[in-house]
Amino acid sequence: MRKVYYFLLIVLFGCISCEWQFTADEESEVAVDRYDRIQSLYLTTGDFSALQQMNTAYPMQTRTLIEDVLRIGKVDDQEINTKFLRFYQDSTLQELISEAERQYASMDDINKELTSAFKYLREHIPSIEVPEIYAQIGSLDQSVIVGNNTIGICLDKYLGSDYPLYQNPLYGYSKGQLETMTRRYIVPDCIGFYLLSMYPMPQDRALSQQERDMHIGKILWVVNQALGRKQFNTIYTRMVDRYVKNHNLTIDQMLRNNNYSEFRKN
Repeated sequence: MRKVYYFLLIVLFGCISCEWQFTADEESEVAVDRYDRIQSLYLTTGDFSALQQMNTAYPMQTRTLIEDVLRIGKVDDQEINTKFLRFYQDSTLQELISEAERQYASMDDINKELTSAFKYLREHIPSIEVPEIYAQIGSLDQSVIVGNNTIGICLDKYLGSDYPLYQNPLYGYSKGQLETMTRRYIVPDCIGFYLLSMYPMPQDRALSQQERDMHIGKILWVVNQALGRKQFNTIYTRMVDRYVKNHNLTIDQMLRNNNYSEFRKN
């Protein structure tokens, strides 16, 4: 009987260990919350239950979309639901919704890359918090929205550099802009804008354009490290690379150093 008891204990602790490992792995995984799917359902069918879910399960995301991205009014306006639905009845926006949902039926590759990037950032910037990341569909205005420890990805800005709608001269996208409007730039943009919100440009003095470029160069260098590839290769990221190799600093210390002339000396 005693042997059976010990065996049960071993099994029990084994199961607890397995459960703990599973939970730890779950906590370390970063996954995009698919707010865009609920949004798409409401905007293409007028499904009232989808609207209710947007307002109850995603109040912050809905407020941000309506007030900050689309700028069509206040979320507590009595007519806002009608305005919101009518706004997206435009044929161009309906096309964007359809294409975004088609191209991003799965975001597993993006979740995997986000998980890896934030693992790197947590290891090198211990104070960093992993934000809630969600997808939405805007109106070709913004790519990534950062605020309140969240990152909102506007899928309509990542449909591919050769997407026909982007070629319309009405939107005036340059060749350089088009190159970044692809799936491959979603994670770099998320990491870059989030880091910039944590390490903003100094506000206590006027910065020259070169200083601004240097500040962005620091951010992009860290993005490259987090991704494990040279996504961005500019004169400023190369300056940062030389600076880091010549100084024994943490990434946090490097990002907080706003004496930009030091980076140009190396």
